[in-house]
Amino acid sequence: MRQDGLYNRKVVRRDGKLLKKLLIVFLCAILVSAISFSIYLFIKSRVNSEASIFKLRSKWREYEYQEVYDISNELLYNRPFNYTALLFHGYASFFLSLSDNDTIQAQSFIDESIISLRQALLSSKKDAKTLPQLKYMLGKAYFYKDFLSAYHYYADLSVQYLLEAIKSGYNEENDIPELLGLNYAALGMTSESISWFSKALTDKDSDVILLSIAEQYKNDEQYQSAEQYLKRISDDCKDEKINLKKGYLLGEIYTEQGLYDSAESEFQKIINNLDGAENSADAYYGLGRVYERQGDTVKARSEWRKALRLQANHNGALSALKKLSESKN
Repeated sequence: MRQDGLYNRKVVRRDGKLLKKLLIVFLCAILVSAISFSIYLFIKSRVNSEASIFKLRSKWREYEYQEVYDISNELLYNRPFNYTALLFHGYASFFLSLSDNDTIQAQSFIDESIISLRQALLSSKKDAKTLPQLKYMLGKAYFYKDFLSAYHYYADLSVQYLLEAIKSGYNEENDIPELLGLNYAALGMTSESISWFSKALTDKDSDVILLSIAEQYKNDEQYQSAEQYLKRISDDCKDEKINLKKGYLLGEIYTEQGLYDSAESEFQKIINNLDGAENSADAYYGLGRVYERQGDTVKARSEWRKALRLQANHNGALSALKKLSESKN
């Protein structure tokens, strides 16, 4: 009896050890499988990621900005701080903003561009080859955001990143001087604006830049210099907006210089060419100022009222009529 009990206990112990070994083997197998599966998923994600980055670059070279936007968006969902995905997402968002006619949607794209580019800037290494271009694009994005917002709250940031791009040695795009000129003009920094516009003019002869320089000189009350730049604008210029602005600036300059006949001629020319269109309101307002300077308030009032008939909220005409009314009381 005692021997049978000892035998049974030995069998139980042996079976217990066997179960423990089997359990350990089973757990090891599960652990190895889990590690293997994790490695597989990691390798697969890396392979897919590399394939997507390759596709991303390929679509970028084909100017397929919407596809670049979609692919980069998918990459960022899994890897939010992937530098390449952030970079291309920022670039694609910027160009989608430029091509969108819906102002609200364009603003949404430009905001997304700035966020992605700033995150890419934080993720980049200081010696990254793409860093100068990244700063240039960020400066350009802030410039366009400033333009879309109609308030000059972002021109200083645009200046900051464009200057950093120059400092980093970025010289692949020749629009930086013009952008800086426009930014400084928006900030009311006339001398800096003129300086950068002048540099832009050495790179390319442009009626737009000539007009911009003239406007800054006029704002600085350097009327002769402003007139000289306006007269450098090509007589064959086909851009109606440039021609309209040129005529209006000349009219204002002649008014300030007391050359009233010349000023009247410029404003009247605009009115005749536009034939009562809404954008001739400024010319009627300018003509009213000429008559006011000559002491003919009746004719001045008449021109300002014409301006208001074309543009009911014309600030200049409203202010002039109010001032004239108050002076009589």
